[in-house]
Amino acid sequence: MTGPHHARIVAVGSALPERVVPNAYFETLVETTNDWIVERTGIRERRFAGPKDTTSTLSALAAARALDAAGLPPESVDLLIVATCTPDRPLPSTAAFVQARLGMSCPAFDLNAACSGFVYGLTVGSAMVGAGQAERVLVIGAEVLSRVLDMTDRTTCVLFGDGAGAALLEPADEPGLIDSTLALDGSQADLLTIFAGGTAEPITPDSVFERRQFVRMHDGSSVFRQAVVAMAEVCTSLLDKSGFTPRDVDVLVAHQANIRIIGSVGKRLGIDTDRVVVNIDRVGNTSAASIPIVLDEAWRSGRVNPGDLVLMTAFGAGMSWGANLIRWTAPPPPSGGTP
Repeated sequence: MTGPHHARIVAVGSALPERVVPNAYFETLVETTNDWIVERTGIRERRFAGPKDTTSTLSALAAARALDAAGLPPESVDLLIVATCTPDRPLPSTAAFVQARLGMSCPAFDLNAACSGFVYGLTVGSAMVGAGQAERVLVIGAEVLSRVLDMTDRTTCVLFGDGAGAALLEPADEPGLIDSTLALDGSQADLLTIFAGGTAEPITPDSVFERRQFVRMHDGSSVFRQAVVAMAEVCTSLLDKSGFTPRDVDVLVAHQANIRIIGSVGKRLGIDTDRVVVNIDRVGNTSAASIPIVLDEAWRSGRVNPGDLVLMTAFGAGMSWGANLIRWTAPPPPSGGTP
């Protein structure tokens, strides 16, 4: 391998389950209404995995669409990274199943930074390209959160959806990915977590009875406030050290957690709403899959074009957060591509 050099995105792809779940579905499960969910979150519907869908099957479909858009075969990939907090199994990695499904032979591993997973994964993948350790890296963000939701807990069950997104990286003479900033505050790990199912608290009949194998969010208002501040600050810091200002940003791709969070981040940065891409109304919060799904939609609809300066940011469990600054280099997708 040669190096060092820069990394650029050559194509993206995404995949959503077929099942559409409107807000009305939750009115039969918990004390809520469509109007309350829309007003508080901006979500109108989301996708839930079908019986045959898994994190790896959605990952493989998103990856295949990215590779197809680039006109490249799976065996051309040198490294596969799957960012997820809902793996197919605790062991082995979800990346192992994706690799086998796509017919690859490259090294592959999972990365768990929750909702910040894709930002972390893109940073790692770009670093591997920059160091000359890989020529072509496939970074996937994928989740099947519907299988870890407590449908009796209205603070969480209405928020999340399932899906996957992928980005294909290659070396370039000039930066595609200009720079990244990553952060984490592990002292707040219990604010958003799944208590049971790991080595600290294995699954037992008691833990299942207490529903501790599901997502729990404590002090949602604190998570909201911290998300706004952290994403705005990390974006400002990243732009400053890269020699840009918010005025230079053509497209802001923020983690699709809550429409009010996205709006507040854009307002703090001084980025107009017409430069902010949003799909939370249709897909909900898909955690690590959030950014690549909305990025793929933006690319295929012409919202993102070669030369655009794209700022991506996320905040999630851990608490983790980060941002990527990218000069978009992927050519317009082939006509008839799947959004």
